[in-house]
Amino acid sequence: MKFIRTLLFCFLFVVINSVSAQSTQRIRGTITAFEGNVLSVKSREGKDLRIELMEKATVATVKAIKLADLKPGEYVGATTRKRADGALVALEVHVLPQGVGEGHRVWDLEPDTMMTNANIASMVQSAGGQDLVLEYKGGSQKILVPQGIPVVTTVPADRSALKAGEYVFMGAIAGADGKLTMSGRIQVSKDGVKPPQ
Repeated sequence: MKFIRTLLFCFLFVVINSVSAQSTQRIRGTITAFEGNVLSVKSREGKDLRIELMEKATVATVKAIKLADLKPGEYVGATTRKRADGALVALEVHVLPQGVGEGHRVWDLEPDTMMTNANIASMVQSAGGQDLVLEYKGGSQKILVPQGIPVVTTVPADRSALKAGEYVFMGAIAGADGKLTMSGRIQVSKDGVKPPQ
């Protein structure tokens, strides 16, 4: 029995350490090459990255839409920054699959930005643009969406969209050895429209 407990402890130790040795990294940058399953990207920070795309990885191109195209009930993400008076002002809005990353959290698009992923509860015209109320489990946020900010949706695509010169946004897993792998969704620019988040 003692041997089994020791064996179980060792197994859990290895699993916990292998999980903690991995971290998620958001990647924003320009594709420099795509060969086999390896996507090479020059990150916005100037780093040359190589990301191995797993079989489950999917691709979506980005398409510009108008704020008026959005309707109450739709699920969106909004990157915001807090104004001096405490109001949240959107830097961009993007349509998301229902339930993805629901909630309100710190984001890294720019310093002091937040991300809210939620359903649109209401849309009201205001002096500075349009006020969106986004509701998620456990809370809601009122967000001012100024005129002229990027508003986008995505269109399913395949890996042929991953061309040198296009801009991508994705989350990748960094292993303990520094190797980057990706099995989620890659958003890629098309016709000059970039993933804004």
